Amino acid sequence: MHTHAHPGHKTPRLLAVQTPEDIEFLVKESEVLTGQAGRTFVIAGADWLIYRVHWQPLGLKVERLDGRGQVLSTQHLLLWEFLEHHLMEAQAAGQLFTPPVRRLG
Repeated sequence: MHTHAHPGHKTPRLLAVQTPEDIEFLVKESEVLTGQAGRTFVIAGADWLIYRVHWQPLGLKVERLDGRGQVLSTQHLLLWEFLEHHLMEAQAAGQLFTPPVRRLG
């Protein structure tokens, strides 16, 4: 995965999401390593939109977050519905990133 940093922000380098399949792996990796549900993703653009994705047995829960990490809205999506979400459009355009995971302990 490539890394990218938001200009003017003191954020850790971000990992580019290369393929749609990476999202499932990245969410599950984060949950195992941190013990916390979901993983944060960023759509790089003029607004830098932030989402937290939770993998669930019947699909995904996608939360739109504000700059402080507060939930603005929540969507429960089946996998086929998620494939049409803005996150997937951003991934296809090379604009979807995620912060590296910090392990517990």
